[in-house]
Amino acid sequence: MSTLATDLEGRAGAARESLDAWVREIVGWHFDPATGSPFWLQWAEKAGWDPRTEVHGFDDLHKFGHFEDEWLRGGPVRRWVPKAYADRPIFVFETGGTTGIPKSRVAIDDFRTDYELFSETLPEECFPQGANWLMLGPSGPRRLRLAVEHLAQHRGGICFCVDLDPRWVIKLIKKGWMDHLKAYQAHVIDQALTVLSAGHDIKCLFSTPKLIEALANRLEEEGSSIKETGITGIFAGGTEFTPQWNRFANEELLDGVYMTPTYGNTLMGLAASPPSGPAEGYKITYHAPQPRAVLQVVDADDAERVVGYGETGRVMLTTLTREFFVPRFLERDEGEREPPCEQYPWDGVSGVRPFSALASSTTVGVY
Repeated sequence: MSTLATDLEGRAGAARESLDAWVREIVGWHFDPATGSPFWLQWAEKAGWDPRTEVHGFDDLHKFGHFEDEWLRGGPVRRWVPKAYADRPIFVFETGGTTGIPKSRVAIDDFRTDYELFSETLPEECFPQGANWLMLGPSGPRRLRLAVEHLAQHRGGICFCVDLDPRWVIKLIKKGWMDHLKAYQAHVIDQALTVLSAGHDIKCLFSTPKLIEALANRLEEEGSSIKETGITGIFAGGTEFTPQWNRFANEELLDGVYMTPTYGNTLMGLAASPPSGPAEGYKITYHAPQPRAVLQVVDADDAERVVGYGETGRVMLTTLTREFFVPRFLERDEGEREPPCEQYPWDGVSGVRPFSALASSTTVGVY
């Protein structure tokens, strides 16, 4: 075994030890009557066992079974607020609402912490400290707008925001009102162009694949480009972020502007990707912000079995923060399990796409 491989194996082992210690700490916090959330304290009482004495590491989380999607649909939402934070100002963020009643998540500082950690992965030459940002994507009851705004502020900049309502987009798609959909997209891009032309010296952009492409096409129609607006770095994410689109964007739309793909949601936070350019064949592999969140790829027919490296399975998420504990939640996504890497010495997932068994019931790629 090479020295590099031995070093990575050692770092992966250390990361696993840190994860086990963090699991003990977070489980202890959420099931302590003095600090825990009413939901989990009531859950333990009904279950008849004390996780504080029976959970010694990450593998022991299987004792919880799987977190149920419906637990987060509807209220009262304060049952999720840990008693230790009962007097703190509380945010509530919702999922996109593509599958019925949105799931709700309480938050205090998690979204700030997640994006401060993500900030450390951004190359300074592409995302300069003090640079201003444009946030071109969904806001409303989602955490994304506040999170991107905090990222800009954390890096010393100011964030300009253009809203997009994905729930309205979903309605337009379901009704087949494609002319309305195109008009709404044009309306959103109009606002982005207005901000970019107003002399605010914006160098960094958050957006989604569909909107990045729409912005680039409009700028091309006007004889300009994303690069010519002064943007030097793009933080992007969305259900349409495939390796094929990644290649297309880099070869046809960006003209050398740096773009980093991400995979995130209201429950997890933000999974980042190592560089994914020509040298990597534009392959995108996401690694969760462990130990605060863990992504696993499990057998679609047996969620107790983690698939082998390179094999396809369903994405399973565990969130581990003092504000929010979600053990073994089966996401509506699938992908391929990837091994640890130099930058992230724990498993990742590539090829993320809607879980095939559920895809027909989900409206995806709305923005």
